[in-house]
Amino acid sequence: MEKNNFNELLFEAILTLKTKEELAKFFDDACTPKETNAIAQRFAVAKLLNEKKVYNEIIEKTGASTATISRVSRSMNEGFDIAFERLEK
Repeated sequence: MEKNNFNELLFEAILTLKTKEELAKFFDDACTPKETNAIAQRFAVAKLLNEKKVYNEIIEKTGASTATISRVSRSMNEGFDIAFERLEK
């Protein structure tokens, strides 16, 4: 397998998973608990930013640093928007 196909393979594998339990098992195998928690925290930060919450409120609710909040804010694109829309349904 070529090095540049790793992301594609990962995304394809994730798309095969059907339940929260399957996803949890996958992430338990793929990531350390700290890595999974960091991803979850960033998603929570993005959700709160999307809801137009201020930094102080985001810090209080997530425990994220201002640097993390800023980094998430700069990187937010349509990927998060798709997820937020689908979660609302």
